[in-house]
Amino acid sequence: MSTTPMQTPTDGPPTVVRTGRGLSIAGTRLTLYSIMDFVKAEWPPKLIRDWFNLTDQQIADVMAYIAEHRDEVEAEYQLVLQQAEEHRRYWEERNRERFAQIAAMPPKPEQAAIRAKLVAHKAKLSRSE
Repeated sequence: MSTTPMQTPTDGPPTVVRTGRGLSIAGTRLTLYSIMDFVKAEWPPKLIRDWFNLTDQQIADVMAYIAEHRDEVEAEYQLVLQQAEEHRRYWEERNRERFAQIAAMPPKPEQAAIRAKLVAHKAKLSRSE
């Protein structure tokens, strides 16, 4: 996957660069794959910009890069999603036994008191409805 970094209109340093984390926004730890989550959810670029605290130039360059290299970015994004799902399943399976042990443990006395207060509060709320 050969990718040329996106140049800004002033031919300054590229906004989109390839790092060890994949396609990233230069000077940040933010990858294009994180941006793609919001692009896929059809967020407007201005909201994406605000959410990630990007400049107008950065979001414009990122959106242009995604548009120009859509197939490549999409393929990498799908790979990232697949790897994330594999990691999630691995750790879920690895920790399943431990989670079951924790769930079977009796609550600590201070937790029991808090739970009793919650139950009483919920009962009071349901009576007032």
